Amino acid sequence: SCRSTINKKNFTENLNICPHCGHYMAMKGKERFEYLLDDNYQIVSYDSNKFNPINYPDYDRIRKKNENKGLKEAITIAKGKIKGQSTYIAVLESEYLMGSLGTYMGSELTSMFDEARKEKIPVIVIVSSGGARMQEGVFSLMQMAKVSQAVVRFSKEGLLYIILLAHPSTGGVMASFASQGDITLAEPQALIGFTGPRVIEQTIHQKLPEGFQRSEKLVECGFLDEIVERKKQKEVFYKILKLHDR
Repeated sequence: SCRSTINKKNFTENLNICPHCGHYMAMKGKERFEYLLDDNYQIVSYDSNKFNPINYPDYDRIRKKNENKGLKEAITIAKGKIKGQSTYIAVLESEYLMGSLGTYMGSELTSMFDEARKEKIPVIVIVSSGGARMQEGVFSLMQMAKVSQAVVRFSKEGLLYIILLAHPSTGGVMASFASQGDITLAEPQALIGFTGPRVIEQTIHQKLPEGFQRSEKLVECGFLDEIVERKKQKEVFYKILKLHDR
């Protein structure tokens, strides 16, 4: 945001945070796993099918373009330990169609929650998403209910579900499983809400207050439990997992 030139090595070592102005840039799932998880973690995939359910034009071409960047889909899941505490971590990949919720992501999340429920392992989901995927129409909206039901089954077993909201966390993702965590954390200055502020302003024809839908304002209103800087997230996750260790 300060338009400064950043040395790539320093940028990576600083966990994708600008060393000049502190602006948070996106992190891929594997980058987060390398930082958060102990060695020997496993990337988990349930081989969910990829559909084009409403025959959206060029959908397959768009997907291949994103896959060439090294992302299989808009979610990456790992199973491992944070300082010895077992957990599943799912990261929504904002670089893949804005981390949007489609049939693939819905199926992967549902399978993960069901497996974690059987194994009695906590779940952490790191959200960075524009919401439900328009290229899959009503099929993407159905994933909201599907994943939410998997979360309910998981929660009924008394198991721990932690949410970390990164920038942005919006739309159908925020209106479903991203709002169901037992503990809800957020990164600084993350945009969190259903519809973005620009659309709201155009709808109500009023200027919104300063900081509207940003994590700092939402923690004041009690919507979030805490804002956690990226460099402190491993320690915070560990402490929460340790407190709930059975």
